[in-house]
Amino acid sequence: MTKTRCFATLWIYRDFFQRNNVSKLDVPHDLVGPTQEQSLAHAHGMLDQMERFIEEDRMDKFFRWLGFVQGILWTLGIYPLEDLKNHNRPEAS
Repeated sequence: MTKTRCFATLWIYRDFFQRNNVSKLDVPHDLVGPTQEQSLAHAHGMLDQMERFIEEDRMDKFFRWLGFVQGILWTLGIYPLEDLKNHNRPEAS
């Protein structure tokens, strides 16, 4: 996955969060059982740092966080797995 594609994937999720008026929140890391609203807000808040990971070439960390965000989006019924996999695929040439 190229850096360009990584940024594009983040924008898919940023667009979803913005269209749905999801705030950004850093949920305490010892919280067990966050609400759906807290989970989405936490995932939204992660995107800014994920962009920095790409810029700093910290791709392993970016991909770990991407998996976390995508896990939230799948378990909350926002996107099916097939869509999430397609978000990561290279653009058709």
